[in-house]
Amino acid sequence: MSHLKLLAATLKWHGTKLLEKQDVVRKIFFHGKRYVSSGISEPFLSGSNSNYVEEMYYAWLENPKSVHKSWDLFFRNANAGQAYDPHLPDRLEKKASFLQSHGLAQTPGKAEKLVEDHLAVQSLIRAYQIRGHHVAQLDPLGILDADLDSFVPSDLITTIDKLGFYGLHESDLDKVFHLPTTTFIGGSETSLSLREIIRRLENTYCQHIGLEFMFINDVEQCQWIRQKFETPGVMKFTNEEKRTLLARLVRSMRFEDFLARKWSSEKRFGLEGCEVMIPALKTIIDKSSEMGIEYVIMGMPHRGRLNVLANVIRKELEQIFCQFDPKLEAADEGSGDVKYHLGMYHERINRATNKKITLSLMANPSHLEAVDPVVQGKTKAEQFYRGDTAGKKVMSILLHGDAAFAGQGVVYETFHLSDLPSYTTNGTIHVVVNNQIGFTTDPRMARSSPYPTDVARVVNAPIFHVNADDPEAVMYVCSVAAEWRNTFNKDVVVDLVCYRRRGHNEMDEPMFTQPLMYKQIHKQVPVLKKYADKLIADGTVTLQEFEEEIAKYDRICEEAYTRSKDNKILHIKHWLDSPWPGFFNVDGEPKSMSCPPTGISEDLLIHIGNVASSVPVKDFKIHAGLSRILRARLEMTKNRVVDWALAEYMAFGSFLKEGIHVRLSGQDVERGTFSHRHHVLHDQEVDKRTCVPMNHLWEQQAPYTVCNSSLSEYGVLGFELGFAMASPNALVCWEAQFGDFHNTAQCIIDQFISSGQAKWVRHNGIVLLLPHGMEGMGPEHSSARPERFLQMSNDDSDAYPEFTEQFEVSQLYECNWIVVNCSTPANYFHVLRRQILLPFRKPLIVLTPKSLLRHPEAKSSFDEMVSGTTFQRVIPENGLAAQEPHEVRRVIFCTGKVYYDLVKERKNQDLEKQVAITRLEQISPFPFDLLKKELEKYPEADLVWCQEEHKNSGYYDYVKPRFRTIVNHTRPIWYVGREPAAAAATGNKNTHLVSLRRFLDTAFNLEAFEGKTF
Repeated sequence: MSHLKLLAATLKWHGTKLLEKQDVVRKIFFHGKRYVSSGISEPFLSGSNSNYVEEMYYAWLENPKSVHKSWDLFFRNANAGQAYDPHLPDRLEKKASFLQSHGLAQTPGKAEKLVEDHLAVQSLIRAYQIRGHHVAQLDPLGILDADLDSFVPSDLITTIDKLGFYGLHESDLDKVFHLPTTTFIGGSETSLSLREIIRRLENTYCQHIGLEFMFINDVEQCQWIRQKFETPGVMKFTNEEKRTLLARLVRSMRFEDFLARKWSSEKRFGLEGCEVMIPALKTIIDKSSEMGIEYVIMGMPHRGRLNVLANVIRKELEQIFCQFDPKLEAADEGSGDVKYHLGMYHERINRATNKKITLSLMANPSHLEAVDPVVQGKTKAEQFYRGDTAGKKVMSILLHGDAAFAGQGVVYETFHLSDLPSYTTNGTIHVVVNNQIGFTTDPRMARSSPYPTDVARVVNAPIFHVNADDPEAVMYVCSVAAEWRNTFNKDVVVDLVCYRRRGHNEMDEPMFTQPLMYKQIHKQVPVLKKYADKLIADGTVTLQEFEEEIAKYDRICEEAYTRSKDNKILHIKHWLDSPWPGFFNVDGEPKSMSCPPTGISEDLLIHIGNVASSVPVKDFKIHAGLSRILRARLEMTKNRVVDWALAEYMAFGSFLKEGIHVRLSGQDVERGTFSHRHHVLHDQEVDKRTCVPMNHLWEQQAPYTVCNSSLSEYGVLGFELGFAMASPNALVCWEAQFGDFHNTAQCIIDQFISSGQAKWVRHNGIVLLLPHGMEGMGPEHSSARPERFLQMSNDDSDAYPEFTEQFEVSQLYECNWIVVNCSTPANYFHVLRRQILLPFRKPLIVLTPKSLLRHPEAKSSFDEMVSGTTFQRVIPENGLAAQEPHEVRRVIFCTGKVYYDLVKERKNQDLEKQVAITRLEQISPFPFDLLKKELEKYPEADLVWCQEEHKNSGYYDYVKPRFRTIVNHTRPIWYVGREPAAAAATGNKNTHLVSLRRFLDTAFNLEAFEGKTF
C-alpha cells in the first residue's frame, strides 16, 4: 500500500482539484473494461475511485500494457519517484470532453450498465472458447452429435433470445465493445460490434472445427491456440496448396477404389469415409519436416493401413497388390502375418520440403492400441541415440479408432508416460479416425465420456475436432497440430470426425445394426467429389485437369498390378519396420553361429566392484544403512566373490566399457523392490540430489539409464520393447516388481515378444526380470508363472535334435525366446553378457530370486566369471555322488531356489553319495545335449523332477516330455513337488512350510516310487 500512498500524494493537488471542479463522468480504461465514476459525488482518491486506481495499479504491476498508456506513464513516473506529469490532468479533461460530445457522459446507473455489458461480452467470448465445440458442425453425415451430451449450452448465442443470459438485448447488437486481450477475433481492430463479435466467434468455434483447449492451465499455450484459430483470415490456402490437396485426395480414394474393383471379396479394412486421413498425415509430415524433423515413427490400427503404406510411406504398390494373390508362396522366414498388420521402413526425400525423411510404420497385431507404447519406446530410443533431447529430429504419430481410443486402458498408460523424464518423446501427434461407431457398437454404448478423445485431457493435450468432409479445415488443423508439437513439445489430438462407408470389414453387413446411419452413408457424396466440385466451381482446377489426375493414378495402379503378377514368393523381410544396418548379413542372416566366452578380466571385475562400493561424488551424504551395504560390497570385492546385486553390476558395467548402452526400467528398479540394487544414491541432506555410480566407471563409456517407471506394466513393457527395437547394441531390461505382475502386460508378451520374430522377422533382445520364488508370501507375490512362457516356447518336445558343434547357438537361434532360472550370481552375470555377445537377438526371460539375494550360499567366486568362462546351461552334480555315479540311486533335476533347499536336506539326511542333484539353468530352449550326458552318467538311478511350484504350474509339464524324448521313453521322470492348485501359492505360512516339508521328504525317500507305474 506504500505505493498507493505515494500515488495519493502525487495526485493530491493536480488530480483532486481537477476532478472536483469537473462535473463530468471520468472514463478509465482498465484491462479492456470501461469504468466510470462521477467526479462531483466523490473525491478522486476516496471511495470507489480509490478502488479503481488500486485495481489499475495492481494490473499495471502485472502487465503495464493492460492499462491505458496515460496511466502506464503515470505509474512509471510515480514508481520512479519522478514528478507527476503536469499535462496528465489536461489530457484527462480532454478525454472527458470527448466522452461528453459523443453522448457517453452518463449517470452512475448507465455507467454501471456499460461496465456490466463489457463484462458480459468478455464472458460471452470465453463461453465460445470453452463450449463452442458442442455446437460445431462436426458430423459429415449431419445426423449425430460428435459428443454424447448432445445439448446446446445456454451461454452460446444460438438464438437472439439467448442474449438475455448476459443481460444483453437485440438492441445491443450494433453497439461497439472493446475486445479483451484473451481473444484475437479482432485481428488489427481493438473494438467490434456485438453482432460482429458473435459472427466471428461462430466462424471460429462453431463451424467445421471444434476446439477443446481451455482446460489447459498454461495461459501462453491457450493464447497460442486462440491466435492460430481466431485471427481473421488465417485459414487461407493458395491455389497450389489446393491442387496438391486434391491430388492427394485422388490418390487416397482411387487406391481404395482400385482394391475394391480387383479384390471385391477380400478383407482389406479400407479407408472409405475418411480418405482425408492420407492428406492429413502428409500435411503433418510435411510441416514437421519443414521444422527440422528427420524421422517419423508411426503406429496405427488396421483400418486404412494399406493406404498409408502406399500413399504416405510409399511402399511399392506391386508389393502391396501381390499380398492379395492366394497363390503367393511364403519365404522360409517365419509364419508371417496378414497384410493389414505389416509394417514398413522407408527413407525418401520429402517432396514438399526437399529434405530427407525416414518413415517407419510399426507392425502390430489386431489388439487395438497395443502398439502405442511400442511406438513411443522406439521413438525415445531413436531420440536417445541421436542426442535429440528436445525431440526436434525424431517424432511419433499415433493413429487411433474412436472406440479403441476411449476403451483401451493402454491409451491412458501411454499418455501418462508422455512427460516422465526417461519416457517422454517430447510430444506425440494423435490422429483419431472417428467413424462414430465401433464395429457394431454405437458410441453411447462404447464410452461414458462426451468425446472419444477425452482421455487426452489428463495431460493437458489440446483436442482439435474437425469435420473430415472439409479437407481444408483438416489440413489447417493438422498444420497447427504439427506446429504445436514443435513449439511446446506436448501431445496434441486431431479428431477426424468421419464415417465408415462399409462395415467393419468389406464382408460385413452394417445395416443389421445401424440401418439409419447406413441409409445416410449410402446417400453421402464422397469427399473427393465434393472438394473437386468446389475447386472446379471457383476455377482453381478444370474438370479436365481433375479427370487427368484420376486417370494418371489409375494408370499407376494398373501398371503396378501387372508387375505384381511376377512376384511368386512373399518375403516378410521386405516389410521390416526396424532394420539394423550392418548387424546381419545382406540376406538378413547372422554373420556367424558362435558366441565368444562371456567372462571378463579380473582387473575389470575389481574396478567395477570398487566403483560399485563407492560414492564417486564429493560432499555427498548417503544413508547409514547404505554405507553398510557399500562396505559389504567392497569386502566381497576384496574376497573375490559376488552376490546377486554385485554380479548384475559387473555385467552392466562391463557393457558400458564396451560402448553398449544399458537401460533398466520398471517399478522401483533404482533401489530394487527388495532393497538390494541401490543404483541411484540419494543425498540425505540435499533434496533431489542423486548420484549414479555406474555412470562414473570410465571417462569414455556408454551411458547407463536406470529409471523408476510409472505404476504400469502393459504400457511400460511395451515402451521398453520398442526401445529395444531401435538398436541391437543395447541391453534393455524391464523388471517386474514381482514376477506375477507381468500378467497385466500379457498382450505385449503374447503378441509382440513371443511371436514378433515369427510374424514380422523382427529380432528383439529385451530382457524380462521376473522375481520368482515360493516363500510363503501369498498367492500374488510368489510365482512369475514360468509355465506360461514355457508353453509358448516353440521347441518341439518330441523331436530328438542332432547334436553338432554349433548346437548351443543354433538352438538359441531357432527358438522364439530364452527362459532361464539361474541359481548362482555368476550364471546370472553370464546370461546377461551372452545376450549381447550372441550374433542375433532373442528375448530373454529371467526368473530372478528374492530370498537368494541375501542367501549366504548364493554367492559366486571371481573364478566363475573371469575371462574364458561362460554361461552354464546345466550345472551338474559335482560332489560325492558324481565321483561314484553307479552307486547313485536317484538323480534330482531342479531349477532355481529349490536347489538350496534340496542340498540342505540331502546333507541333513546324509544322502550325498546316493542322491545327485543337477540344476537346469536354461530351461528353454531345452539343453538336450547336456542332459543326455547327465542321464547316461547315472544309468541305474531314479529320475526325479523336483520343483517348489504346484504340479499344474512351474516346469514339469514342459520338461517331462523332453526328458522322455532323451531316454526314448525307456525311463520315467517322476514328479516331486506341491500338488495341483488353483492359486499360485498358499496365503498361510504354516501351510507353506508343511507342503515344503512334505515334498522334501518325498524327494529323499528312495523307496517313494517303488511299485508305481509311470
